[in-house]
Amino acid sequence: MISLPSGVFQRIGHSKRAAFIAPLAVFMLLTELARLLKVENTELPWHVRAPELWVYPLQSVVCLALLFFWRRHYRFSPWSGRLIASALALAIVGISVWLLPSALYYWGVVNADHWRWLGIFDRVDGFDPQAGGDKFFWLVVGLRFLRLVVVVPLVEEIFWRGFLMRALIDRPARNFEEVPFGTFGWRSVIVTTVLFAAVHQPVDWVPALVFGSLMAWLAVQGKSLGACVLMHALANLILGIYVMQSGLWGLW
Repeated sequence: MISLPSGVFQRIGHSKRAAFIAPLAVFMLLTELARLLKVENTELPWHVRAPELWVYPLQSVVCLALLFFWRRHYRFSPWSGRLIASALALAIVGISVWLLPSALYYWGVVNADHWRWLGIFDRVDGFDPQAGGDKFFWLVVGLRFLRLVVVVPLVEEIFWRGFLMRALIDRPARNFEEVPFGTFGWRSVIVTTVLFAAVHQPVDWVPALVFGSLMAWLAVQGKSLGACVLMHALANLILGIYVMQSGLWGLW
């Protein structure tokens, strides 16, 4: 068996860049793995035709382990009642914009013919917790919400607002951690927001731009990584409840 020297783990553990980048990188690689393994054939076993049902829980465990390994590098304070209220309000506004296109179609308000690029269509194709059968349905749902409400907000906000938004600040700093969280810079805000939107589905680019802009505003105004994580978590919780109620699995 090949083992890494303890010094390697110490160097990795001390690397702030790895702490802020690696969790999201691993998360995205495992997401892609689920897509690559998927086989469209309803006659195959669930773990073959719906690999996301086991890849996503594995992804959550691995990413949570990485976050715990590098936990000393993350500072989520400050906290205040005003910040929590702001995070809640912005979460509601941001996710409302995100869900509006699909809701317009779901309620029959707008036809999808000319507005599909905005997400106005029947978004039923996606992670369906019913694909594994009824026996483990609520376990699958619980693990999906763990990923959606805990893992995704942490890995994304630690990278996008915690690392990239600071790394792109045009100022004489050798390392991104020398830049205070929430430092404003037009280039850093625009690039971070555009890239944040780009990693989502094309039909979600417009709402992702709005959501990313609100998140950047909260980061600049609140100077709190924890508030950004909270906003993202609350928005994703609302999203998950809406998806479970509507059956529009393509939204998450």
